[in-house]
Amino acid sequence: MIYLKTPEEIAKMREACDLVSRTLGEVAKWVTPGVTTLKLDTIAREYMLDNGGRPACLGYAGFPATLCIEVNETVVHGFPSNYTLREGDIVGIDTVVELNGYNGDQCYTFPVGDIAPATRRLLEVTKESLYKGIAACKVGNRIGDIANAVQTYCERHGYSVVREMCGHGIGREMHEDPEVPNYGRKSTGPIIKNGMCLCIEPMINLGKRNILIEKDGWTCRTRDRQPSAHYEHTLAIVDDKTEVLTTFDYIQEVLKERFI
Repeated sequence: MIYLKTPEEIAKMREACDLVSRTLGEVAKWVTPGVTTLKLDTIAREYMLDNGGRPACLGYAGFPATLCIEVNETVVHGFPSNYTLREGDIVGIDTVVELNGYNGDQCYTFPVGDIAPATRRLLEVTKESLYKGIAACKVGNRIGDIANAVQTYCERHGYSVVREMCGHGIGREMHEDPEVPNYGRKSTGPIIKNGMCLCIEPMINLGKRNILIEKDGWTCRTRDRQPSAHYEHTLAIVDDKTEVLTTFDYIQEVLKERFI
Protein backbone atom coordinates (compact mmCIF):
# COMPACT_ATOMS: atom_id res chain seq x y z
CA MET A 1 0.00 0.00 0.00
CA ILE A 2 1.32 3.43 -0.97
CA TYR A 3 1.10 5.92 1.87
CA LEU A 4 0.65 9.53 0.72
CA LYS A 5 2.21 12.03 3.12
CA THR A 6 0.65 15.22 4.41
CA PRO A 7 2.46 18.58 4.09
CA GLU A 8 3.31 18.31 7.80
CA GLU A 9 4.88 14.90 7.29
CA ILE A 10 6.86 16.09 4.29
CA ALA A 11 8.20 18.95 6.41
CA LYS A 12 9.57 16.34 8.81
CA MET A 13 10.99 14.40 5.87
CA ARG A 14 12.88 17.52 4.79
CA GLU A 15 14.58 17.68 8.19
CA ALA A 16 15.59 14.02 8.11
CA CYS A 17 16.86 14.39 4.56
CA ASP A 18 18.91 17.44 5.42
CA LEU A 19 20.56 15.52 8.24
CA VAL A 20 21.43 12.53 6.06
CA SER A 21 22.91 14.90 3.47
CA ARG A 22 24.94 16.71 6.11
CA THR A 23 26.12 13.35 7.40
CA LEU A 24 27.47 12.35 4.00
CA GLY A 25 29.07 15.77 3.73
CA GLU A 26 30.89 15.07 7.00
CA VAL A 27 31.94 11.60 5.85
CA ALA A 28 33.20 13.07 2.56
CA LYS A 29 35.97 14.85 4.49
CA TRP A 30 37.46 11.46 5.35
CA VAL A 31 37.20 9.63 2.02
CA THR A 32 40.91 9.49 1.25
CA PRO A 33 43.54 6.79 0.74
CA GLY A 34 44.63 5.24 4.04
CA VAL A 35 41.29 5.54 5.86
CA THR A 36 39.37 2.40 6.86
CA THR A 37 35.73 2.04 5.99
CA LEU A 38 35.08 1.27 9.68
CA LYS A 39 36.38 4.77 10.48
CA LEU A 40 33.86 6.24 8.04
CA ASP A 41 31.09 4.30 9.76
CA THR A 42 32.08 5.64 13.18
CA ILE A 43 32.15 9.22 11.91
CA ALA A 44 28.67 8.88 10.40
CA ARG A 45 27.12 7.28 13.47
CA GLU A 46 28.55 9.88 15.84
CA TYR A 47 27.46 12.74 13.60
CA MET A 48 23.89 11.44 13.38
CA LEU A 49 23.62 10.94 17.12
CA ASP A 50 25.21 14.31 17.91
CA ASN A 51 22.56 15.96 15.73
CA GLY A 52 19.55 14.21 17.22
CA GLY A 53 19.17 11.50 14.60
CA ARG A 54 19.12 7.73 14.75
CA PRO A 55 21.23 5.54 12.42
CA ALA A 56 18.33 3.70 10.82
CA CYS A 57 20.46 1.06 9.06
CA LEU A 58 22.10 -0.04 12.32
CA GLY A 59 20.25 -3.15 13.45
CA TYR A 60 17.80 -3.12 10.51
CA ALA A 61 17.00 -6.81 9.90
CA GLY A 62 20.29 -7.53 11.65
CA PHE A 63 22.46 -5.18 9.57
CA PRO A 64 25.52 -4.43 11.74
CA ALA A 65 26.45 -0.88 10.77
CA THR A 66 25.40 2.71 10.14
CA LEU A 67 26.70 2.81 6.57
CA CYS A 68 26.39 0.45 3.64
CA ILE A 69 29.89 0.46 2.14
CA GLU A 70 30.28 -0.29 -1.57
CA VAL A 71 33.94 -0.57 -2.57
CA ASN A 72 34.67 -1.14 -6.26
CA GLU A 73 32.63 -4.21 -7.33
CA THR A 74 30.27 -4.09 -4.33
CA VAL A 75 26.84 -3.01 -5.55
CA VAL A 76 25.00 -2.54 -2.23
CA HIS A 77 24.89 -3.57 1.45
CA GLY A 78 28.59 -4.03 2.08
CA PHE A 79 29.81 -3.99 5.70
CA PRO A 80 32.27 -1.43 7.06
CA SER A 81 35.53 -3.17 7.98
CA ASN A 82 39.24 -2.69 8.48
CA TYR A 83 39.63 -2.42 4.71
CA THR A 84 41.84 0.60 4.01
CA LEU A 85 40.83 2.74 1.04
CA ARG A 86 43.42 2.82 -1.73
CA GLU A 87 44.22 5.27 -4.48
CA GLY A 88 42.03 4.36 -7.46
CA ASP A 89 39.20 2.79 -5.46
CA ILE A 90 35.63 3.95 -5.64
CA VAL A 91 33.38 3.72 -2.59
CA GLY A 92 29.62 4.09 -2.52
CA ILE A 93 28.31 5.22 0.85
CA ASP A 94 24.61 4.62 1.42
CA THR A 95 22.84 5.45 4.67
CA VAL A 96 19.54 6.33 6.28
CA VAL A 97 18.81 8.74 9.14
CA GLU A 98 15.66 8.67 11.22
CA LEU A 99 14.78 12.03 12.76
CA ASN A 100 11.55 12.72 14.66
CA GLY A 101 10.01 9.53 13.34
CA TYR A 102 10.78 10.04 9.63
CA ASN A 103 13.59 8.78 7.40
CA GLY A 104 15.97 10.33 4.90
CA ASP A 105 17.99 8.11 2.54
CA GLN A 106 20.95 9.01 0.34
CA CYS A 107 23.91 7.44 -1.45
CA TYR A 108 26.96 8.84 -3.18
CA THR A 109 29.82 7.02 -4.91
CA PHE A 110 33.15 8.70 -4.19
CA PRO A 111 36.39 8.44 -6.14
CA VAL A 112 39.36 7.76 -3.88
CA GLY A 113 42.14 9.89 -5.31
CA ASP A 114 42.75 9.44 -9.03
CA ILE A 115 40.63 6.73 -10.63
CA ALA A 116 40.69 5.07 -14.03
CA PRO A 117 39.01 7.12 -16.78
CA ALA A 118 36.57 4.30 -17.56
CA THR A 119 35.50 4.14 -13.93
CA ARG A 120 35.18 7.91 -13.71
CA ARG A 121 32.87 7.86 -16.72
CA LEU A 122 30.76 5.16 -15.06
CA LEU A 123 30.30 7.41 -12.05
CA GLU A 124 29.39 10.38 -14.21
CA VAL A 125 26.77 8.51 -16.23
CA THR A 126 25.27 6.84 -13.17
CA LYS A 127 24.84 10.18 -11.42
CA GLU A 128 23.41 11.73 -14.57
CA SER A 129 20.93 8.85 -14.81
CA LEU A 130 19.68 9.66 -11.32
CA TYR A 131 18.63 13.09 -12.57
CA LYS A 132 17.07 11.56 -15.69
CA GLY A 133 14.92 9.48 -13.35
CA ILE A 134 14.04 12.51 -11.26
CA ALA A 135 13.01 14.43 -14.38
CA ALA A 136 10.59 11.60 -15.25
CA CYS A 137 9.06 11.69 -11.77
CA LYS A 138 6.02 13.86 -12.45
CA VAL A 139 2.43 13.82 -11.29
CA GLY A 140 0.47 11.70 -13.75
CA ASN A 141 3.48 9.74 -14.94
CA ARG A 142 4.06 6.21 -13.72
CA ILE A 143 6.91 4.53 -11.86
CA GLY A 144 7.83 2.78 -15.11
CA ASP A 145 8.64 6.16 -16.63
CA ILE A 146 11.32 6.69 -13.96
CA ALA A 147 12.65 3.17 -14.47
CA ASN A 148 12.79 3.49 -18.23
CA ALA A 149 14.54 6.86 -18.09
CA VAL A 150 17.35 5.42 -15.97
CA GLN A 151 17.67 2.25 -18.02
CA THR A 152 17.71 3.81 -21.46
CA TYR A 153 20.22 6.47 -20.47
CA CYS A 154 22.69 4.01 -18.94
CA GLU A 155 22.35 1.35 -21.60
CA ARG A 156 22.79 3.96 -24.31
CA HIS A 157 26.22 4.61 -22.79
CA GLY A 158 27.11 0.92 -22.73
CA TYR A 159 26.50 0.12 -19.07
CA SER A 160 24.30 -2.53 -17.47
CA VAL A 161 21.51 -2.02 -14.95
CA VAL A 162 21.22 -4.12 -11.80
CA ARG A 163 17.72 -5.60 -11.75
CA GLU A 164 17.52 -7.38 -8.41
CA MET A 165 17.85 -4.19 -6.34
CA CYS A 166 15.70 -1.07 -6.63
CA GLY A 167 14.54 2.19 -5.13
CA HIS A 168 11.48 2.47 -2.93
CA GLY A 169 8.98 4.58 -1.09
CA ILE A 170 10.03 6.09 2.22
CA GLY A 171 8.52 7.84 5.23
CA ARG A 172 8.03 6.53 8.74
CA GLU A 173 9.59 3.32 7.44
CA MET A 174 12.89 3.10 5.63
CA HIS A 175 11.34 0.98 2.89
CA GLU A 176 7.74 1.54 1.83
CA ASP A 177 5.72 0.90 -1.31
CA PRO A 178 6.12 1.38 -4.19
CA GLU A 179 9.27 -0.28 -5.46
CA VAL A 180 11.14 1.96 -7.91
CA PRO A 181 13.15 -0.20 -10.34
CA ASN A 182 15.93 1.10 -12.56
CA TYR A 183 14.65 -0.75 -15.62
CA GLY A 184 11.25 -1.17 -17.18
CA ARG A 185 8.71 0.06 -19.68
CA LYS A 186 7.17 3.50 -19.88
CA SER A 187 3.56 3.97 -18.77
CA THR A 188 3.64 0.98 -16.41
CA GLY A 189 3.43 0.70 -12.66
CA PRO A 190 1.74 2.92 -10.05
CA ILE A 191 0.68 6.46 -10.99
CA ILE A 192 2.80 9.20 -9.41
CA LYS A 193 0.66 11.34 -7.10
CA ASN A 194 1.00 14.27 -4.74
CA GLY A 195 2.18 13.14 -1.33
CA MET A 196 4.42 10.34 -2.58
CA CYS A 197 7.92 10.20 -1.13
CA LEU A 198 10.33 8.11 -3.18
CA CYS A 199 13.97 7.08 -3.29
CA ILE A 200 15.45 6.84 -6.77
CA GLU A 201 18.78 5.01 -6.74
CA PRO A 202 20.45 3.80 -9.93
CA MET A 203 22.86 0.89 -9.40
CA ILE A 204 24.86 0.60 -12.60
CA ASN A 205 27.69 -1.76 -13.60
CA LEU A 206 30.67 -1.26 -15.85
CA GLY A 207 30.47 -4.91 -16.91
CA LYS A 208 27.53 -7.29 -16.98
CA ARG A 209 24.43 -6.83 -14.83
CA ASN A 210 24.75 -10.17 -13.02
CA ILE A 211 25.24 -10.04 -9.25
CA LEU A 212 25.71 -12.42 -6.34
CA ILE A 213 25.24 -12.23 -2.57
CA GLU A 214 28.24 -13.08 -0.40
CA LYS A 215 28.12 -15.62 2.45
CA ASP A 216 27.36 -12.87 4.99
CA GLY A 217 23.88 -12.72 3.47
CA TRP A 218 24.12 -8.97 2.77
CA THR A 219 27.05 -7.93 0.58
CA CYS A 220 25.97 -7.77 -3.05
CA ARG A 221 28.69 -7.58 -5.69
CA THR A 222 29.03 -7.87 -9.45
CA ARG A 223 29.60 -11.44 -10.56
CA ASP A 224 32.35 -10.40 -12.99
CA ARG A 225 33.97 -8.15 -10.33
CA GLN A 226 33.76 -5.10 -12.56
CA PRO A 227 33.05 -1.78 -10.78
CA SER A 228 29.54 -0.70 -9.85
CA ALA A 229 28.26 2.83 -9.09
CA HIS A 230 25.31 3.91 -6.96
CA TYR A 231 23.70 7.31 -6.34
CA GLU A 232 20.47 8.09 -4.52
CA HIS A 233 18.18 10.96 -3.63
CA THR A 234 14.98 11.09 -1.59
CA LEU A 235 12.23 13.17 -3.15
CA ALA A 236 8.64 14.21 -2.53
CA ILE A 237 5.79 15.14 -4.83
CA VAL A 238 4.34 18.40 -3.49
CA ASP A 239 1.74 20.63 -5.19
CA ASP A 240 2.25 18.85 -8.52
CA LYS A 241 6.02 19.38 -8.37
CA THR A 242 8.91 17.06 -7.60
CA GLU A 243 11.05 18.31 -4.73
CA VAL A 244 14.44 16.69 -4.14
CA LEU A 245 14.71 16.52 -0.36
CA THR A 246 18.34 15.40 -0.14
CA THR A 247 21.24 17.31 -1.65
CA PHE A 248 24.79 16.67 -2.79
CA ASP A 249 25.74 20.27 -1.99
CA TYR A 250 27.44 19.38 1.31
CA ILE A 251 29.54 16.78 -0.49
CA GLN A 252 30.33 19.23 -3.28
CA GLU A 253 31.65 21.74 -0.78
CA VAL A 254 34.14 19.14 0.45
CA LEU A 255 35.18 17.66 -2.87
CA LYS A 256 35.38 20.93 -4.82
CA GLU A 257 37.52 20.20 -7.89
CA ARG A 258 37.24 16.47 -7.20
CA PHE A 259 33.44 16.64 -7.35
CA ILE A 260 31.96 14.47 -10.07
